[in-house]
Amino acid sequence: MALLASTKTNRPTAETLWIGIGIVVAYGVVPLAGSDYLLDAVLTPFLVLALAAVGLNVLTGYAGQVSLGSAAFLAVGAYAAYNLHLRVPGLPLLVDVVLAGGIAAAIGIVFGLPSLRLRGFYLAVSTLAAQFFVQWALTKFGWFSNDNPSGVIDAPVLRIGSVSFATAAERYVFSLTIVVVLTLLTLRLLRSQSGRNFIAVRDHEIAAKVIGVPLLRTKLLAFGISSFLIGVAGVLWAFAYLRTVEPAGFNLDRSFQILFIIIIGGLASLRGSFIGAAFIVVFPLLLSRIGAAVLGRVFDSGVLEMSQHIVIGALIIVFLIAEPRGLIALWDRAWSALRPARRPAIPT
Repeated sequence: MALLASTKTNRPTAETLWIGIGIVVAYGVVPLAGSDYLLDAVLTPFLVLALAAVGLNVLTGYAGQVSLGSAAFLAVGAYAAYNLHLRVPGLPLLVDVVLAGGIAAAIGIVFGLPSLRLRGFYLAVSTLAAQFFVQWALTKFGWFSNDNPSGVIDAPVLRIGSVSFATAAERYVFSLTIVVVLTLLTLRLLRSQSGRNFIAVRDHEIAAKVIGVPLLRTKLLAFGISSFLIGVAGVLWAFAYLRTVEPAGFNLDRSFQILFIIIIGGLASLRGSFIGAAFIVVFPLLLSRIGAAVLGRVFDSGVLEMSQHIVIGALIIVFLIAEPRGLIALWDRAWSALRPARRPAIPT
C-alpha cells in the first residue's frame, strides 16, 4: 500500500503535463513553424507585455499599491540598457539587461517612498510624477539618446558571446527565455514570506503592521521588484521587439494598457497577466479583420482604434462589476468543468 501511495504521489498532475507540453511547443514548434509576422508582431509583444503585467501585478495585485507610471519604467529599462551598451564597451548582454532592470528598480523605489503616507487614488496620482518626469527627462536631455534631437534610439543586435539573435525566431526565443526565468523567480518570491507580506499589506495595512510586517520595507520591495520586471520588459520592448524607440512611445497610454491587462486578465494572478496580455495583443487583430469583413473600407484605422477603446472600456466595467478576478476566473471555471472528477484517495 505504501508503494501504491508513493506511485500515486509521484504521478505528474494534469497541470504539470500541460505546462510541459506548452514549453515544448513554445521552444520546439513555434520558432520553426511560426511566420516572421506571427513571431515579430504577435508573440514577441505578447511576451513583453506579459512580463510588464507580471511586474505591475506584483505591485498592484499582490501588494495593493496602485501605480500609473509603468511606461516610465519601461522607458528607463530601454534607455538604460541602450546607454550601458553604448558607454560600457564589452559589457555582456545579460549583465546589461540585469543592470538596466536594477536602474529601473532604484528609480521605482524612489518614487515608491510616498506609499508610506499615501494610499489608493492619491498614491496613483503620485506615481504619475514618475511618468511625466521620465518622459520629460528623456526628451530634454540629449545624453540619454546619444544626442539624437528627437530622442530616438536604435537598439543594437542582441548578442551573447558569439551567438547573435538577429532573426524574428531568435529574438522570440531570447524574449521567451527571459520571460520564463523571471516569471518563475517571481512565483518563487510570491510563495515566500515576502509574498505573504505583500498580501497582508494589501488586505489590511493596519493589521499587517500590528502582526509585525515592516510596512515601508515591504512596500519598497514591491515597488523595486515591480520596477525591475517592467524595466527588463522595457529592454525587450526596445531590443527584441521594436528595435527603434522614442520617448513618446512610453506615454500614459502605455501605462494604462498594462493596467488594463491585469484588470482584464486578473489581479493577483501571474497566469492572469499572460491571459490579459494575449487578449490585448490579439483582440485588435481580430477586431480589424472582423470589421473589415463586415464594414469594408468604412472600418479604417480611426474606427478600429475607437472601437478598440470602446470594447476594452466596456469589458473593464463588466469585469470590475461581475467578475473582479478577470479572465483567469473564467478560465479556472472552464478548466474545472472539463477536468474529470478526482477519485477518492486510497487509504493506506
